[in-house]
Amino acid sequence: MEGDTMTTLADFSAVTIDGETVSLAGYAGKLVLIVNVASRCGFTPQYEGLEALWRTYRERGLVVLGFPCDQFGHQEPGDEAQIRSFCTLNYEVSFPLFAKIEVNGAGTHPLYRWLKAEQPGVLGTEAIKWNFTKFLVGREGGVLKRYAPTDTPQAIGEDIATLLA
Repeated sequence: MEGDTMTTLADFSAVTIDGETVSLAGYAGKLVLIVNVASRCGFTPQYEGLEALWRTYRERGLVVLGFPCDQFGHQEPGDEAQIRSFCTLNYEVSFPLFAKIEVNGAGTHPLYRWLKAEQPGVLGTEAIKWNFTKFLVGREGGVLKRYAPTDTPQAIGEDIATLLA
């Protein structure tokens, strides 16, 4: 319809793990992998693969964004300083991390409300089922694909390599 504007990643902002509000418009033109992360989850070792993707493809236009979330089994109980320390010491995470957010319920961060609406999960459900659900956002700012927590960063790397080729 005339006058309607398409929502893209650039329309959102988020608070970094250091407490600074940033516009996600800064990632315009990049391929962006957005992940809800947690420090005490069975999938936590995926931090290693996410960091490998970031290091491998960042010069070609990939950005990995980690959004800590404590809505699944209380697996991200720490504050931002503790989360940053854990990620740095255990996985040498250097990709951008953000302040803890909610991905489901009344307090859902607007970014996640949009991601879930754009790429619903199995059987059309929008809810995030667990930590390490991943969304791939294209260079134009639209959501391309949603990945389950069990989809490893290595498997996603094939899609990333193709899109960056």
